[in-house]
Amino acid sequence: MNPLWLALAWLGYAALHSILASFAVKAWTARRWPGFAPWYRLSFNAVACATLLPILWLSYAIEAPMLWQWQGPWRWLSDGLAVAALAGFAVTARWYDMATFLGLRQIREGDRQPDGHEGFRLSPLHRYVRHPWYSFGLVLVWTGDKNLPLLVSALAISAYFVIGSRLEEKKLLALHGDAYRRYMARVPGLIPLPWKCLSAAEAKRIAG
Repeated sequence: MNPLWLALAWLGYAALHSILASFAVKAWTARRWPGFAPWYRLSFNAVACATLLPILWLSYAIEAPMLWQWQGPWRWLSDGLAVAALAGFAVTARWYDMATFLGLRQIREGDRQPDGHEGFRLSPLHRYVRHPWYSFGLVLVWTGDKNLPLLVSALAISAYFVIGSRLEEKKLLALHGDAYRRYMARVPGLIPLPWKCLSAAEAKRIAG
């Protein structure tokens, strides 16, 4: 199978995901089918998973020669970074409203608003990057061995994390206004920089 088709599949996934996540589509759905509105987030997550799994399967099912494999100390380093990224996901999840993120709160409370109303909270890792989950995702993507299909997928996922984070921040600015704008000015998006971070007191002050 030509890896070009894999790249097009990732492009289609990114387009569908971005469209369904937009304020405009959520608001239109809430107006058109108000009874479905509380179920929108959960349905969005289900569609995202159902459309992602076949592309991930293709990434590993297409046979191709390996371009590189981590060996020796580099293998230990790559595996260690991957484990650290998974731990980072678990630690940071405690600071998210996971019931809202999954869509369960909206169903439980019958919330028909087109988007959630989760407050502006900063985990300890948010003091160093604005999107720690995307950062951890990049670590997981690039610590694995690569053949051409896996490289295509890694590049597509990385591009989507960069573009998707920008789209997400437009929504965060609309929701949190100047507080999030101040946060953006102080903390990098995906790659931590030693000279750009917040102290615990500054993070608490910005998040209010």
